[in-house]
Amino acid sequence: MSTTPQPAVQRGIVKQILSGDAIVIRGQPRGGPPPERTICLSNVTAPRLARRANPNLEGSTETKDEAFAWEAREFLRKKLIGKEVAFTVEYKVPGSGREYGCVYLGKDTSAENVTEILVAEGLVEVRRGGIKATDENQQKLIQLEDTAKGAGKGKWGQYQPGEHIRNITWTIENPRNFVDSHHGKPVSAVIEHVRDGCTVRAFLLPNFDYVTVMLSGIKCPMFKLEGTTPKPEPYAEEAKFFTESRLLQREVEIILEGVSNNNLLGSVLHPKGNIAELLLREGFARCVDWSMGSVSQGADKLRTAEKFAKEKRLRIWKDFTPSTPTVELKDKNFSGKVVEVVNGDSLMVKIGENQYKKCFLSSVRPPRPAPITDADEPKKDEPKKRSRPLYDIPYMFEAREFLRKKLVGKKVNVQIDYIQPPANNFPEKTCCTITIGGINVAEALISKGLASVIRYRQDDDQRSAHYDELLAAEARAEKKGVGIHSKKEPPIHRVADISGDVNKAKQFLPFLQRAGKSEAIVEFVASGSRLRLFIPRETCLITFLLAGIDCPRGSRPGPNNTTVPGDPCGEEAMVFTKEACLQREVEVEVESIDKGGNFIGWMFVDGVNHSISLVEEGLSKMHFTAERSNFYKALSTAEERAKELKKNVWANFVEEKPVEEIDEGPQERAVNHKTVVVTEVREDMHFYAQDVENGPKLEKLMEQLRQDMETNPPLPGSYTPKKGDLCAAKFVDGEWYRAKVEKVDKNNVHVFYMDYGNREALSPTRLAVLTPTFHGLPPQAKEYALALVAVPEDEDAKKDASDALYNDILNKQMLLNVEYRGQGFDYVSLAYTDNKDDVALGLISEGLLIVEGRREKRLQKLLDDYKKAQEKAKASRVNLWRYGDFTEDDAKEFGYKS
Repeated sequence: MSTTPQPAVQRGIVKQILSGDAIVIRGQPRGGPPPERTICLSNVTAPRLARRANPNLEGSTETKDEAFAWEAREFLRKKLIGKEVAFTVEYKVPGSGREYGCVYLGKDTSAENVTEILVAEGLVEVRRGGIKATDENQQKLIQLEDTAKGAGKGKWGQYQPGEHIRNITWTIENPRNFVDSHHGKPVSAVIEHVRDGCTVRAFLLPNFDYVTVMLSGIKCPMFKLEGTTPKPEPYAEEAKFFTESRLLQREVEIILEGVSNNNLLGSVLHPKGNIAELLLREGFARCVDWSMGSVSQGADKLRTAEKFAKEKRLRIWKDFTPSTPTVELKDKNFSGKVVEVVNGDSLMVKIGENQYKKCFLSSVRPPRPAPITDADEPKKDEPKKRSRPLYDIPYMFEAREFLRKKLVGKKVNVQIDYIQPPANNFPEKTCCTITIGGINVAEALISKGLASVIRYRQDDDQRSAHYDELLAAEARAEKKGVGIHSKKEPPIHRVADISGDVNKAKQFLPFLQRAGKSEAIVEFVASGSRLRLFIPRETCLITFLLAGIDCPRGSRPGPNNTTVPGDPCGEEAMVFTKEACLQREVEVEVESIDKGGNFIGWMFVDGVNHSISLVEEGLSKMHFTAERSNFYKALSTAEERAKELKKNVWANFVEEKPVEEIDEGPQERAVNHKTVVVTEVREDMHFYAQDVENGPKLEKLMEQLRQDMETNPPLPGSYTPKKGDLCAAKFVDGEWYRAKVEKVDKNNVHVFYMDYGNREALSPTRLAVLTPTFHGLPPQAKEYALALVAVPEDEDAKKDASDALYNDILNKQMLLNVEYRGQGFDYVSLAYTDNKDDVALGLISEGLLIVEGRREKRLQKLLDDYKKAQEKAKASRVNLWRYGDFTEDDAKEFGYKS
């Protein structure tokens, strides 16, 4: 009996399921990529899968799934992918070369028959025309199909038209919005194709979005076209096989992280880990900076994997030579205080006593100037503009300000990453990662769009230790469109530089004087008392000299490339001022300008007058011009302390020994009358008076004040009064006077007219800023009280006395002699200028005042005269004494003091 020869049994690994009846099987490798065969299942037909239109073929159209096509493909994929199978080839179609046969899920034909499983599940249809009645295996397929039909399985069941057909999105219209809509969360997917080691195509489930995904942060060797033939780079085929054998038609999770052209960037998470990390560790890929910023699954892990492959010199790294470290480990980390922000990427850090180090932010490129166009070129007749990069380069000022506000005066931690050697006339740079409070300063700067990240050659390891975090920060800034990544016009800083320009300085002087205290930023310190300031309110740069002091200067450039030697303690004074206020926010009061157009005034650092601070440290002496300022007493006290402690300029100071005074007995009462005008008398018998000799000065000051107010009238309500402020106040006569704010309530401001002694409550609209020009002259109204007398306790008697004093002295010139000091004012005797009669003596004689005793011997003669007048008034029973001597009980509660 003849027998039909049985086909040979072959084995392999299932690589891919093309459809419900076509399987790609990979054979055993023999010195190269393993051979592959596509086996079509005999005697069955599977529903056809959808196909997208081929853009390279004219007339090509998209086709839809047939019902259950996807279910049939998925059934085989889940059952066979990556599994070892046995297969037999029954016949080969002439011309096409397509092979048909049977596939068994195992090592031989005794295992499960894949065709029979599919028919039993109702996922394929048996082609009955080719079935032989004598072939038991083929007849079995008919029986299985009939059973499936009877059970209504798969495609033989009841379903609505359109059911079990996928709705596929072949092209993503807006990739950026598509990526953002997934919010960085893992998406289930099935890998459909592996183009190369780092590029795959996949269906995202459950919506069947067909996407091309490039692995974020890495690049594998590629296949380059030479004509129409792809030529692989070294290790390109091996990298593709590595990815394909692990991912093709596997269920994975994809995190969409960015967009490159129409391709998506993402991380593919295999059950055994991130495929990008595995490729790097095996030396099949390298990290790339352009997409590393998109990585959300730990860029540091990718760098570590690449480092491992480099150290082992695996595959693409077989000729790798590591960079030579240039920083000693013991010097790599230190901390210090930031004293200056030099630029948008560099800082000056104080690391010890008089030790400073200039540190550059690693891998950071500060804002660059915009390209020069023909419109930017100055015309022949136009003067050449002064270069001011800080204000002219877009976002350079914002970058400097961001660092200044966050860092100046603060302690930071510094880690040196690399040292950039000198090149192109640029000196060596120490490039560092600087952190404050655990925050990477460079990352914060880049995330605000105020700097960009430097791109390096692939073999250059000299970069920031946190390079990937910088790339991620830049990606966030680009996405938000902030700073240098914004599509809007960059901010423009129109700054008036009036340093050394006398005419411009004169124009700005009234505005700065009228402003009182102005906020400023110290841009540069030339010496202990000479600074360059930026005034934000007036958007101007000025040179500012500290008032009231004589400060030593440090060494400075001289003519013909010489150096002018500094004064003793000049360098120390400059360092002190730098550390106290360089690039800090300060307050300044401008008083005047010098002949060079430099402004002179007072500067307050954290509310402390810096002139006083310099004098207190012995780094400056008080200048005689301070005598007419409000800070004279404080400067004098500070200088005395510095002298006592022999600080700096006073190190060799020898104090003159005071001449001992010999006590020759009781001193005679000194009579040194000065002529005053009484301007105010209070109810408590105190009065205010002006020195007649200062009258012309006061009149001139008042004339200047009123002229200034007329020339530059204040805007009503623009001034907000505060207690203690000096201001200008409009009196009931309609004229302006100097005043001091004593109290502010809801409706009124209570002021004291400092040159006349009277007080008033008035509306804030009658007040204005008093510019520092009018602060120099001290208050002209001084408070006094009559010596050796007491005011009666009785209210009526007190009013009689004050009325009498008011009528006798108000608005009159009087002769005043200081007898002794009180708390804040002098006790005096007053006499009329014409007859020299004593005012107090007259009031005592009229019985309006009570004599008050004193123990000083020099006052006894005057006291005796007063007592005699009082006895005479008692005898005459006038006013206080009209009911007799009420002091006879000698009781203090009656208001009498002997």
